[in-house]
Amino acid sequence: MGSHVPEAGVRWVKSSYSSGNAQCVETAAVAGGRLVRDSKLGERSPILAVGSDEWAAFSRKIKSGELDQR
Repeated sequence: MGSHVPEAGVRWVKSSYSSGNAQCVETAAVAGGRLVRDSKLGERSPILAVGSDEWAAFSRKIKSGELDQR
């Protein structure tokens, strides 16, 4: 997806599974994919841009349990 500086109005969301201690990631839907950042750092966090296909594959692996720690 390349480098991306989020435009004003990007809506960052945190998983409902995250605890209240801000140790989680936040994601934002944008044209072409998702942005991911560290919730502890908020606006100062580096941002990872992920394409739609890659995000879908990552989400499938999470839901299937393939990425669970053993």
